[in-house]
Amino acid sequence: MSAAKNLLRQVAEMGHWLVTAYVQDLCDADLLIRSVPGANHIAWQLGHIIGSTGQMLGELGREAPVLPDGFAEAYTAETSALDAPARFATKAEYLTLLDQMKTAILAAIDATPEEDLDQPGPESMREYAPTIGAGLAVLANHWIMHSGQFVPIRRKLGKKPLF
Repeated sequence: MSAAKNLLRQVAEMGHWLVTAYVQDLCDADLLIRSVPGANHIAWQLGHIIGSTGQMLGELGREAPVLPDGFAEAYTAETSALDAPARFATKAEYLTLLDQMKTAILAAIDATPEEDLDQPGPESMREYAPTIGAGLAVLANHWIMHSGQFVPIRRKLGKKPLF
């Protein structure tokens, strides 16, 4: 495997590891805590990560796991203000879907020929991912970016720093 593809895999693995590490000691109710008014809670962010990963994989022409009916629609800008537990999945459901998405990202990286990494990305992603390789990198980095938003919530809940 090339250095570029190996690096993409490592970033994807790190994103998954960070997200799952930060929620491992949280309960379903903890996922609905907001760090400050107006900030997104972890439940919404997990659903957003899952839904957007599937969408971006599709835009890149790669296979994505099929989400439960209505899942992607439950994690929009409009639903980010909701707090009702019944409107969100459980931690166990999120973790299962995150594992499936990580597997799909790794499969997409593995299936992409090295020479395609520099090919233009899909028009829908070109503003932030000008190439296929950049699109694959965005998939992995998106998880890392959101995981950092979990830290203030963990501190608010009295959790000790993990790292």
